[in-house]
Amino acid sequence: QVQLVESGGGLVQAGGSLRLSCVASGITANIRTMGWYRQAPGKQRELVAAISRGGSTNYADSVKGRFTISRDNAKNTVYLEMMSLKPEDTAVYFCNAGVILNVYWGQGTQVTVSS
Repeated sequence: QVQLVESGGGLVQAGGSLRLSCVASGITANIRTMGWYRQAPGKQRELVAAISRGGSTNYADSVKGRFTISRDNAKNTVYLEMMSLKPEDTAVYFCNAGVILNVYWGQGTQVTVSS
């Protein structure tokens, strides 16, 4: 079992920045890819960014150049640095961890960007 706890969400004006953190606990040695997803009201959950255990990254086109995902394997933590935030980035952001044959999710943290 893996437990994920996100933090760092909040209210920010357009053009501002936020940093999300997600700490994993439990059987963390089996975690491979970690990532951030988001879900806006009335929309499907979508991938924002993902990072492999070795550091390879993948981003949604909508956040490329503005968001940066990073990972500290020693601390079992994944980060999402978000810059130049836009109102359309408003959503609940979920942390995700993939292990063999299973995927774990955090409870989510709200990010609200005002115009």
